[in-house]
Amino acid sequence: MKYVLVSGGVISGVGKGIIAGHVSSIKIDPYLNVDAGTMNPKEHGEVFVLSDGGEVDLDLGNYERYLNITLTRDNNITTGKIYQHVIERERKGDYLGKTVQVVPHITDAIQEWVQKVARIPVDDTNEEPDVCIIELGGTVGDMESMPFVEAMAQLRRRAGRDNFVQIHVSYVPIIHGEQKTKPTQHAIKTVRSNGMIPDLIACRCERELEASVVEKLANFCQVEPEQVIVVKDMPSIYQVPMLLEQQKLLHLVRQFLALEKVTIPQAMTQKGDRIWTQWKHLTGNDTRFHDPVTVALVGKYVELQDSYLSVVKSLEHAAMRCKRKLDIRWIDSDHLEPKMQQEDPAKFHNAWHEIVKASGILVPGGFGSRATEGMIAAATWAREHKKPYLGVCLGMQIAVIEYARNVCGIKDATSEEFNGDAANKLIMFMPEVDKTTMGASMRLGLRPTLFQPGSEFSKLRALYAGSDQILERHRHRYEVNPAYIDQLQDAGLHFVGKDEEGVRMEVVEIKDHPWFVGVQFHPEYLSRVLDPSRPYLGFVAASAGMLDQITAEYQSGAANGLSAEGIANGVAGLKVNGEF
Repeated sequence: MKYVLVSGGVISGVGKGIIAGHVSSIKIDPYLNVDAGTMNPKEHGEVFVLSDGGEVDLDLGNYERYLNITLTRDNNITTGKIYQHVIERERKGDYLGKTVQVVPHITDAIQEWVQKVARIPVDDTNEEPDVCIIELGGTVGDMESMPFVEAMAQLRRRAGRDNFVQIHVSYVPIIHGEQKTKPTQHAIKTVRSNGMIPDLIACRCERELEASVVEKLANFCQVEPEQVIVVKDMPSIYQVPMLLEQQKLLHLVRQFLALEKVTIPQAMTQKGDRIWTQWKHLTGNDTRFHDPVTVALVGKYVELQDSYLSVVKSLEHAAMRCKRKLDIRWIDSDHLEPKMQQEDPAKFHNAWHEIVKASGILVPGGFGSRATEGMIAAATWAREHKKPYLGVCLGMQIAVIEYARNVCGIKDATSEEFNGDAANKLIMFMPEVDKTTMGASMRLGLRPTLFQPGSEFSKLRALYAGSDQILERHRHRYEVNPAYIDQLQDAGLHFVGKDEEGVRMEVVEIKDHPWFVGVQFHPEYLSRVLDPSRPYLGFVAASAGMLDQITAEYQSGAANGLSAEGIANGVAGLKVNGEF
């Protein structure tokens, strides 16, 4: 196994140069939480859900999107997981009565975890990866990172020559027009003093580094000038892989890891070449898109936009596919509520101004009752004014409540999450879910959705090429109350997709509307740059007035020149170890 360790920060897409081989990825987070499931999205950002139901750091979403792989919960290592694992072993007597210490027991456990997880297949070949990219979260030198730093230093020795390369990411600030190297010099000294040896230094900067600056960094950081990779700001994050290719990252990684000795099947090489060609064709043009599509994202956590990172990426993927310039208007749903008209009229009118101007309205997932009346008001506007609407998880539940109130006449319709004592709980707590435990207690992971008989009219189903069944990832505790289904359907709200038992509502749609779709699952978790999520693609296409064109291409299987396997992935979702 060959390892690429990225320390000091993140380079999205650092693995693009070796996409022709089998690549896995691991994220190390030095916090005590066992997983990210209980973290506040306003502080930590989005919780990303994997196919096996693991609630993990949002960076694993980046890995899956860029490398088109399917990771497991074990690909996210936290301090909490490691200590829990070691303590459980100690309680069972695995250490034979020895004093359990950070070194060697914690550091050994980290290395063993990495070595085991690195070999788990992550793509449809079901073969062991050749390379594992490890991102060491946090900052080298911080107290909480030290066991992982020591473990990675030891792993380098374990892996042996030609099997380990470290890339350290550092920021080069510009002060009064001058590019300053001191922060990077000190960062590299700190890294070296902790036993790590950066082979490549990736320098983040707003512009190209001057030749003298590169030479100075190489001299003081004890590397050759070609080992200093300049990662300047690009018009689009999706162009960073091309920049890394120009910086000869592929050539350098091949040298350090002796990749010429790795036997890669010709079919895999051809697949990599094809993906790379498609990537450059799609992403190389996105800065030249002029026709805008404006999306009003109505959420509860908009002050930290990373709370909706996968949603944003899915919108970007769809906009690139539609050749449109994406313009997201971030709207705090609290500002849409009537009370805000008295409390802060400016915020109220500005929020509604953005709603009215938007090409489409998106209500993503969330928890709790706060600001949900604003979401309901946005859904009402979208339904009544024939504005494309996409509701995801909570956003679907909002659409159901809105329809029940304003079409079915159930004026007090609400969710058990909002009011547990309400008479008409259109949304109810799922009976099998634990109400007392917070962590990993939701309906999580990859699950099937079956399109129902009579749903041939469904605009969403058409984008899945008319498939009878799809696989998407879930994260929720509440569901549509089955007692109200017939009443809602008779009034024109169609539940076109249900779970495999036919009792849990998965997809809701209004027939005579340009695009009014709600999905209980989170389709953003499976969106890929070259294979956009179908619900998001349909929403963006409808907002751009080109849904019929996009649908025709997907039904013909000619979408963006994707291979048959790419189309199939969008229809069937992804599998974990060959099983749903």
